[in-house]
Amino acid sequence: MGKYLVFLGALVLLTTSIKAQDIISLPSPSFKGKISVEEAIKARRTNRDFGTSPLNLNQLSQILWAAYGITGKDGFKKSVPSAGALYPMDIIIVVGKKAVIGLKEGVYLYNSSSHALIRIKNGDKRKDLAKACLYQMWIAEAPVVIVMIGVYERCTKKYGKRGVRYTHIEAGHIGQNIFLQTEALGLKAGIVGAFSDEEIKKILNVKQGIPLLVMPIGHP
Repeated sequence: MGKYLVFLGALVLLTTSIKAQDIISLPSPSFKGKISVEEAIKARRTNRDFGTSPLNLNQLSQILWAAYGITGKDGFKKSVPSAGALYPMDIIIVVGKKAVIGLKEGVYLYNSSSHALIRIKNGDKRKDLAKACLYQMWIAEAPVVIVMIGVYERCTKKYGKRGVRYTHIEAGHIGQNIFLQTEALGLKAGIVGAFSDEEIKKILNVKQGIPLLVMPIGHP
């Protein structure tokens, strides 16, 4: 790949370090589910006990699209409202060993514009992540853990200090979308706000931005 810099939100990556096998295209999302929005809302609960069955790429694709995927015909607008359409969030996925069929364990960045994953770190980092979340080790039992990184500068450059609040609001929208989509797929999600920001940034190789939410996902 070419020798130029690619700025991917909170991560600054050299394309020379990104190999072809580190870019994983996701299956196209479905736009029609098996249960209603009302049923998903009624069933939604925070889950802290996960089974060992792996997810598949279709399930992960659907969840990521619901979280922050492209929904506009212009190829820009996403699945959640964003102040000024600035989209200050980065979605990072921690995948365990044999946790997603067809996907190696590691840390991935979701690229919504191409609906693809970019592997940014190898290895199963779930236990490290759980320890960074004040040793809530149940997190490590989930096949997949989604971490939302808020890059305030994207929003504050237009809205000043108010942009911090708008970023937090957006994280809430993403979290609810993940909850409802997992319910619609017959899966469960948890949500965690207690963690060491710096430890999580180190584990995930995040250069800028602040972790706002951690959401483990799997079979109940």
